[in-house]
Amino acid sequence: MKRRDFLIQGGIFSASAIAAVSSNPWIARSATPNSDQKRLIVIFLRGAVDGLNIVVPYSETAYYQARPQIAIPQPGKEGGVIDLDGRFGLHPVLDFLMPFWQQKSLAFVHACGSPDPTRSHFDAQEYMESATPGNKHTQDGWMNRLLGVISQKTPIQAVSVGETTPWILSGRMPVANIASGRNANRPLPIDRPQLAAVFDQLYGGNDALSQTYQQGRMARQAIMNDLDSEMKMANNGAPSPDGFASDAQRLAQLMLKDPRIELGFIALGGWDTHVNQGSTQGLLARNLKKLGSGLATLVEGLGSVYQNTTIVVMSEFGRTVKQNDNGGTDHGHGNVMWVLGGNIRGGKVYGEWPGLSTTQLYQGRDLAITTDFRDVISAVLSDHLHLNEAKLNHVLPNYVSAEKVALIIK
Repeated sequence: MKRRDFLIQGGIFSASAIAAVSSNPWIARSATPNSDQKRLIVIFLRGAVDGLNIVVPYSETAYYQARPQIAIPQPGKEGGVIDLDGRFGLHPVLDFLMPFWQQKSLAFVHACGSPDPTRSHFDAQEYMESATPGNKHTQDGWMNRLLGVISQKTPIQAVSVGETTPWILSGRMPVANIASGRNANRPLPIDRPQLAAVFDQLYGGNDALSQTYQQGRMARQAIMNDLDSEMKMANNGAPSPDGFASDAQRLAQLMLKDPRIELGFIALGGWDTHVNQGSTQGLLARNLKKLGSGLATLVEGLGSVYQNTTIVVMSEFGRTVKQNDNGGTDHGHGNVMWVLGGNIRGGKVYGEWPGLSTTQLYQGRDLAITTDFRDVISAVLSDHLHLNEAKLNHVLPNYVSAEKVALIIK
């Protein structure tokens, strides 16, 4: 096993930092908060969430014909959707998000997704995380490439919630990880004093690997100190039992405290609803309620930072229009992306709606895609993070924008 692989598996490069006293310039810069620092948070719903039961096309008769048991009723009916714009409605358990819609800091892009036709979770997730649909040879994720063009070369510029680095953040740039839930401040092997002393001696040189190790050690110590402080403050009130809400709160607090953290990522599973999906109640509704409350917690926790933050919620593909015989839906194509933020042109459902009649469906079964998901990412990168064309082409290689989605207030 190579030394670098051993360090990665041991967790030393999966560290995060918030504050530390050091002569290193990346630490010294943190002393002065920057309220204007632009942030981006991506929430990935793994398993292919059913966008048609999130942002519901309640004006379409075909929707109700295709889903006699799992459709969400029209506005005004028992358990009905929350009307958004006279055509679409929001699943009622997502009422946590309506204040953001009304304040115009929440928008949706419907009939959106990857142009690749795969219905494989693994492939579709990889394509959306690499932002190179159909190309299995891409070696890094688009958020890691983004780090490469905005980086100040700090180990904590991007924070991922989870014990392993997701594909979207994989690549040559260092990324910090914090464990999810109660494991967030769980000691790693490298935290043991005897083991740490051995590694400190082994990697005390000036070569590239030793320098990376040393930064990782400082980052790890700093994040543990900060998480301990945050946990103590949280003990003044009972934290939410919802795992996402607590993770979202933790990420928000870290970003609020430290302007060096520009990118955040959280993945949530449980969206592959082949069986017993439900309508206003059931598996999907329960998960959506947790998601909605967690997003509200995230926005609240970001405080003043939210004004300069964009939050993108995405999933690998949608579900079939027609429900299956098990009261669920199968792997589909088009879906809905969510975008929240202080400078979002919200209160609107974006995208060209293709319709749900049989002749309008993709391969006769799925919501067609009229907006490439990279159109949305491109708008966020160019208008929110202010990437120029050269940097944008690096993050989204071999991509030519087909549609300008005017999501961001410039």
